[in-house]
Amino acid sequence: MSDPQIVREPQAFVYEDIPYRLVRSRRRKRLGLVLAESGVEVRIPERCAARHGHQFLQENIQWVRAQLLRADQRAAQVPEYRYAFGESFPWLGRLLPLVRAARPADAGIGDAISLYTRYREPDEGQLQSALERFYQREALTLLTDKSARLAAQLGLNVSSVRVRRTKSKWGHCSIRGELQYNWLVCLAPEPVVDYLVAHEVCHLQHHNHSRAFWQLVESVCPRYRELRRWLRDNGHRLVL
Repeated sequence: MSDPQIVREPQAFVYEDIPYRLVRSRRRKRLGLVLAESGVEVRIPERCAARHGHQFLQENIQWVRAQLLRADQRAAQVPEYRYAFGESFPWLGRLLPLVRAARPADAGIGDAISLYTRYREPDEGQLQSALERFYQREALTLLTDKSARLAAQLGLNVSSVRVRRTKSKWGHCSIRGELQYNWLVCLAPEPVVDYLVAHEVCHLQHHNHSRAFWQLVESVCPRYRELRRWLRDNGHRLVL
């Protein structure tokens, strides 16, 4: 589905060795540069002349190069896994071996990740899918428990907790008290998970990022600055 704010299909260009797209938007008031999944985008207001967009990119080409280099470096840091029993996978900051559970009731996480699968000899794709579903269930249980405990401590009410794999946000709190988490956060060290839970639960009290909000976060998570920085700097490594 196309973006309703984009006036027409973006046009592709190349400056020096950098391919980019010119994107017109009805809501945009100023020129901007974005490193999107599809590549570099020069975003301009609907009635802005194209030459201004091209000039804007040329004037900021060093910034673009720096961002592309940073993106390449971060991509090189993303771990790759071989999906097979005996391999190790992260959970709460620890690498744990993946073992086969004989029965569904034996599945769980302790000193190893015990995964039940109905396939006698699953291929990598089948095992990856089963492992992702297992992680989602475990993450939902963990995050629901942590959220409920902290909310009770603060005298707040959580109406529901959900997990999903999101691209840009690690968590969300609605005005109805619904909490949503990116389940991949459970690959991070547990203090980072606790920070994210504190962040979202505190939004039940303050639906903003005011001073009062951050004071409440700090009261239950004194290391929040350090842990927030960790998530910002290492979140791209949390993949499965």
